[in-house]
Amino acid sequence: MPIARRRALLSLAVGVLAGRGAGAVVTDGSGLPAQPWFLQSFLDLREDLEAAAAAGKRLVILIEQRGCPFCKDLHEINFADPAVTEWIRPRFEILQLDLHGAREVTDLDGSKYEERAFARRIAGQMTPVAIFLPADPAEALGRPAHQVAVAKMPGYLPPREFLLLFRYVHEEAYRREGFESYVRRQV
Repeated sequence: MPIARRRALLSLAVGVLAGRGAGAVVTDGSGLPAQPWFLQSFLDLREDLEAAAAAGKRLVILIEQRGCPFCKDLHEINFADPAVTEWIRPRFEILQLDLHGAREVTDLDGSKYEERAFARRIAGQMTPVAIFLPADPAEALGRPAHQVAVAKMPGYLPPREFLLLFRYVHEEAYRREGFESYVRRQV
C-alpha cells in the first residue's frame, strides 16, 4: 500500500482532529498532548524519513510523556504560537513518540524496538526531547537514528529558542557552528 494512503488511513483510524487550529492542544489515545498536524505513521523511520525528504521536509522525532509539565508547555506555549507553527509545518514532519509507549518502532538501521526502549535509548528519562534527522536519507542509511541525528533538543526551550533550533537545522547551520553560537548571532 502506498505510504500516502497508509498515512491517510492512519489519520482516520486515530481520529486526527480535523478543523482544530495549529495551536490546539489535544490528547492522543495515550493521554499525551498532541497536535492534529503531527505525522501519523507506522513507525518505520526509514519510510518516514524518505517520505519527509520526498516532500521537501525534515523529520523530527519528538519524545514526550504523560504528566510532563514541560511537554504541556511545549504544546500550550510553543505550538500555540502561530509564528512558530506556521514556520515549522511546511518545513518539518514531527513524529511524536511516548517515553512509556508499547508500539513497535523500526529504527533507520532496520532494528525493531518497543517504543519505550527506542525512546529511552535516545532520550533517557528526560522529556521533551526532539531528535532532528538528516535531510538526505542516504546520510542515515544503515545507521540508528541516535547516531545520525544532526541536532537534539534535550528538554524544553522557550518559543524563540525553539524556533531558532528549527531554523538552525533547516539552514544546516549545524555543519558550520554549534547551536549556542548560532543563537548568539541571532540577537
